[in-house]
Amino acid sequence: MKNLLLYIAILSTSLLACNQDFLELNPEDKPNANDFFKTEAQFQQALSGAYQPLRSLCAQSGYLMGEMRTDNTHYDFYPKDRGIHILRREAIDNFLDDAQNQWTNQFYFDAYTGISRCNTVIGRLENADLDAGVKDQISGEAKFLRAYYYFNLVRYFGGVPLYLKEVTRQQDAFLPRATVQETYDAIIADAKDAVSKLAPPAQFPQTGRATLGAAKTLLAEVYITLKQYASATPLLKDVTQMGYALLPDYASVYSLQNKNSTESVLEAQFQMGDQGQQSQFIYWFMPKTKDAKPITGVTANTLLTGGWNVPTQDMLDAYEPGDKRKDASIAVAEGVIDTDGEFKAESVKSVVNYQPPAGKVYHLFIRKYLHAHTRESNTDDNWPLYRYADVLLLLAESLNEENKSAEALPYLNQVRARAGLPAATTTAQAALRDVIMHERRVELAFENHRWNDLVRTGKAIPVMTAHGNKLKPQYSYLAANSYTVTQQRLVYPIPYSELQLNNQLVQNDGY
Repeated sequence: MKNLLLYIAILSTSLLACNQDFLELNPEDKPNANDFFKTEAQFQQALSGAYQPLRSLCAQSGYLMGEMRTDNTHYDFYPKDRGIHILRREAIDNFLDDAQNQWTNQFYFDAYTGISRCNTVIGRLENADLDAGVKDQISGEAKFLRAYYYFNLVRYFGGVPLYLKEVTRQQDAFLPRATVQETYDAIIADAKDAVSKLAPPAQFPQTGRATLGAAKTLLAEVYITLKQYASATPLLKDVTQMGYALLPDYASVYSLQNKNSTESVLEAQFQMGDQGQQSQFIYWFMPKTKDAKPITGVTANTLLTGGWNVPTQDMLDAYEPGDKRKDASIAVAEGVIDTDGEFKAESVKSVVNYQPPAGKVYHLFIRKYLHAHTRESNTDDNWPLYRYADVLLLLAESLNEENKSAEALPYLNQVRARAGLPAATTTAQAALRDVIMHERRVELAFENHRWNDLVRTGKAIPVMTAHGNKLKPQYSYLAANSYTVTQQRLVYPIPYSELQLNNQLVQNDGY
């Protein structure tokens, strides 16, 4: 024991005698924050990391919160799998989610991951020895991304803690919630800065990075959300002069050959392969079946992964006769019920005028993200964040709200003409408002816009209450208190774990 104590004493003395620099050395064989942010290539690499959370925001929690929460889609109830991750997905649709819902919580965490990365890039860039034009491009994109992440947070959660600098001290890590207005002020400041620094798209297809078009579209959508239409309209008109255009055929918008096309203002980038950047939306959205090969061409069992974001009958009925978008957006998986009671897919059919043959059953699913691939859950589809059609419809909406209905019609009718529909002619503001909102629903279906559109226009409570009243008599698995849509339920809860870590946070009412 004495020898052990002597050894410890000698070791302690030796360590204390060591040079302090020796103790604080960073690993010399690995990049670290102190020596990484030096070159343009390093800043571009860090900026790419700030884009990465877009993938999970749009394609994981995003579809649950932006589409399945609405009358556009529902889910296939599967009594054999009642795992907590399943129940919590269903709870979002049913308006029964709580502060421990892993999917809404993940959205919150992913947005702040993006914000943290943006803050690091923006802060380290201030003292970087780089060309002024390069610094503007990097800063502009980072400011756009930070504004986009906060815009999603404020719409889904209300006012949130505003982290606008890299957190390097413990005392800066825990902030109280800002007000909704303070959050929007920060978003507008970042978006304006991005507008001042970014350039229009130089060519098509684009690189997948934010441009002046994306920054002005974001800022305009923020202004429309705040009902500041006079500020939104000129921004959107500017975007129409940047070389964007609708593709002639609606279905081709989602073709793998048209990623980042002239219709794309910004897409979340995915790439099939072994890089860990692949998409897999179709494997969540297709029906639950033991063999997905008749649908995808690839053997896969989707009993435990599929059946989410299923188009509702209400969505199907929303398409006008002759609307080309219906067949491009929704498909039918036709098949039979196997001996074990599971759906066995046999073929994919057009939804237009579909009637199931005798002895067959069918499931609706989203066609937009069904494209050729060779490996299960490894697809090449991007996710559209802003499309030019969205710009045109936002512009029509903004003009109509400014009592310029006649001026709004040409922008609306560009979208309708591509869909094969007759031009809208009404100039009565209230009637045209409904037409534009209907057009947004069918044009942007399954792209995570519906919930925010319903909330922004004050339609969420009546529309979703009526939708719940339709569904509950149809589906016995829906609880009596599901679809209780109140003002409090127009935002999601702050994650329970955040409340435990940060005692300055206050939960949203009703949770």
